Amino acid sequence: MNDSGTGTAPTAVEERLRAALAARAHSVGPADLRPLRPPTAQVRSGRVLLRRAVASALVLAAVAALVFLAVRGGPSRPAEPARAPRPGTATPSAVPSPLAPTTAEPSPSATAP
Repeated sequence: MNDSGTGTAPTAVEERLRAALAARAHSVGPADLRPLRPPTAQVRSGRVLLRRAVASALVLAAVAALVFLAVRGGPSRPAEPARAPRPGTATPSAVPSPLAPTTAEPSPSATAP
């Protein structure tokens, strides 16, 4: 049966490919395979070193981008005043305001040595 799921009979090319792959699979034995060896510590340390270098480069790039955007994103003109300036004119009132009390003279106890 065909692997494509259509349910049609395999063609001559498919039959020849299957036969060639099966013959190749049967010709490979345990002697042809390389011995199983665990990875060496140098490979792992190299990967860890590479991973750390890439991570630190990414962190450095992120910090540089933040600094660039902070400097570039600042205002291009001076900041506005905290409140809008208004003229100091007061509207005249018909009722006079009470006089503010004058400052009292210092008491003798405050000036004693």
